[in-house]
Amino acid sequence: MYRNILVPTDGSDITAKAVQTAITLAKTVGARLSVISVKEPFPYSAISEMQPVPPQEFYDAQERIASARVKSVVDAATAAGLECAAHTVEALHPWEAITDHAKTQGCDLIVMASHGRRGVSALLLGSETQKVLTHCAVPVLVIK
Repeated sequence: MYRNILVPTDGSDITAKAVQTAITLAKTVGARLSVISVKEPFPYSAISEMQPVPPQEFYDAQERIASARVKSVVDAATAAGLECAAHTVEALHPWEAITDHAKTQGCDLIVMASHGRRGVSALLLGSETQKVLTHCAVPVLVIK
């Protein structure tokens, strides 16, 4: 069935539900599990001297946050008796990083959360899950 499952995490409560589903599914079908957390790039501006945080401090903070997110997934997977590969990547658009990572790592399923936004908020904020569904050839299991 599935041999390599990818679960993206942003640390939210709804993502935790997707993580538990991915762990259960991976354990049930004997699949490998990978987790990815996408870091924001440094927000360069034309007035660089007005940046509130120096670039290296920003990068370090982003890495700490992303590493903590993937570590919590690895810990949950380990507690369930699974090995879990952890990755943090920097990208302007998380959906692109997720689809690229799924392709390069040979994932055959992505388990993602959906925040379930509707109406104007969905239109304005967009949906990373929707963009992954639209642009990725890998099957996506959406958890609400």
